[in-house]
Parts: sequence; C-alpha cells; structure tokens
Amino acid sequence: MTRLHDLHREQGQSPWLDNLRRGWLTSGELQAWIDRGVLGITSNPSIFQKAMSDTDAYDEQLAALKAEGRSIEESYWELVTSDITAALDLLTPVYEESGGIDGYVSVEVNPSLASDTEGTTAAARDLSERVARPNLLVKIPATVEGMPSIRQMISEGRSVNVTLIFSLDRYEQVMEAYLAGLEACPGDLSGVASVASFFISRTETEVDRRLEAIGTPAALDLRGRGAVAQGCAAYDLFRSTFSGPRWEALVKRGARVQRPLWASTSTKNPDYPDTLYVDALIGPDTVNTIPDATLEAFEEHGTVERTIDADPAAGRDILAALTGVGIDLDDVADQLEVEGVDTFITSFDDLLVSLTDKAATL
Repeated sequence: MTRLHDLHREQGQSPWLDNLRRGWLTSGELQAWIDRGVLGITSNPSIFQKAMSDTDAYDEQLAALKAEGRSIEESYWELVTSDITAALDLLTPVYEESGGIDGYVSVEVNPSLASDTEGTTAAARDLSERVARPNLLVKIPATVEGMPSIRQMISEGRSVNVTLIFSLDRYEQVMEAYLAGLEACPGDLSGVASVASFFISRTETEVDRRLEAIGTPAALDLRGRGAVAQGCAAYDLFRSTFSGPRWEALVKRGARVQRPLWASTSTKNPDYPDTLYVDALIGPDTVNTIPDATLEAFEEHGTVERTIDADPAAGRDILAALTGVGIDLDDVADQLEVEGVDTFITSFDDLLVSLTDKAATL
C-alpha cells in the first residue's frame, strides 16, 4: 500500500494525476501510477503542448492523418482523443470498482471559446459524443460565459470538469450551475459526474506578489497562507451547498456531489514545502489533481491527515486579514482567470504551429 492508497482509504480524498503523455501509455508508466493509487487523470492544452512538442511519439499518427488529408486542427483532436481514450481504458476498472466515483479522465474544449457560450456548448457536446465513454469529464472554463454551458451539459446528462476557478463567488456560481443542470436533467442522475477545479498555487503566487509589493510586516506575514485559506473556505461552501432539502431531493434521484478538485497544486515558491498544497487540503469528498513530481514528493514524505476543516475560523481570519492589508481577492481572481485562459490559448496555438512544422517534415 502507498500513501496515495492511504489518502483515499483513510481520508476520503481521491488523488488524480495532472499529466498525460503517450509515452506513459505505451511504456506502462501510467498503469504503474494507477497501481500506486492514482484514481483519475487531468489534462489541459499546456500538458498536450509539452507532450506533443517534446517527443516523436505522435509522429507516426500525425503522418497518417496528414496522408488522409486531415487539417492540423483535426489532427490535433485525433491525437488528443487517442490519448484520452487509451487512458480511459486503463481507468475503466477504477471507474467500475468505485461505482462511478473515480476513474475519470478530463479533456478540455478549445480554450479560445472561453468567452463564447454557444461555441463552448457545441464543442463540449462534440467531445462528449466523440469519445462516448462514461468516465470522460469534459473541461469547461468557469468564465461567466461558461456558466450556461455547464448547466446545459449537466442537464443533458453529460459529465463536466469545471476548470479555472479562482474565487469563492465564482465557485458558488459553478455549484449553482451544477444544481440547476441536475434539476433540469430528466430521469436517473447517478450517471452524471462533476468536479469543480479550484486553482491553488496560481492564486498563492499572485497574492504573494501583491503582499510583497505592499511590503508592511503585517502583509509579509501573510505570504504563503492565502490560497490554502481560500481552499478551506471553498470546502465550507461545498459542505453547506450539498445539504438541505434542495440537495436531498436530487439525491433521491441518484445525484452525486460535485466534488471540489484542488488544481495547480505544485509548489511554485521553493521556500514552501513541496507538498504544501496536498498536505494542507486533505478532506473527504475532494479530489487533488497532482503533477507527477509532486506526487513523488508526497509518496516520499507527505502527511496523510485530515486538514481541510481542522480550523475553519483560522482560514476565515486569514482571508479577512488579506483584505485588511489591501488585497482585493476578487481582482486577483479576475486577473488570474484572464491569464489562465490566455495561457491555454497560447499553448493551443503554439501546439498547432508545432504540429504544422512537424507535418511538413514527416
């Protein structure tokens, strides 16, 4: 048994792997991660950009797609869905053994659609139907324009990973979109799954930057504490939202909670512990999607202990203190959402350029 097994068995948190590449699928490395306790996989355009640009593992399929007359963007989606489908196959036993709680693989819609509700809805539906696996999660960004798409996909019985959440207000909107979607979905709800991906270390980095710019002793003392405090507050919101008469009515129809998923959990600041955003956010009915280097660190010296709600008042006090020294968390969230979408768009566009160049030489 590993720490990852203990994390799930003892604390009710599901460790997922935040990375995917074809070499892991063909070499058996991904299966080894699953054997060690990984219960799901997340991907994004930046992950695929690195995977496809850094190796020749995709060249043979790309050459075949070129020979068929496929465009570069069509080829990209064929390459992606091939990896996603292979990963879904490996995780199907986890999905079945967990009763549909885990065993998911996430794939993101074209990030350039983040401000296009109709385009996002159509792209999410197309991905869902193209892959057509019960353990697929289609990633939709938590932009204002993404909210109607989330509700619509859930109402159609499609499973969704809501990504790029940076604020408590937006998280409440995400949960409302999920609940409203379930209420509009006819019949049994037990096959509908969703996670809400709250980005942690990106928030920490920006909040710390602003605290250092303020520079007072009170501000500097808050460095490295804001993102975990916000995650703990999000968990409080989760627990209160998925309770009471409205939720119980959906449970009778088979509904599952939309679990909070802690994303961006590698530690960016070398002065902080390398497992900070795993150790400090452990609690039942949550997911932590963890890059492979951080997973290795957690396996070596992580702490398996319930921490997410150990001291809720302390988390609220930290958020209040951040406001008190001049940190506008809503402004932080707005900035990070724009930057997050832009980063994925840039990765997507750069990858298409890279695939174009590769196709020309094959």
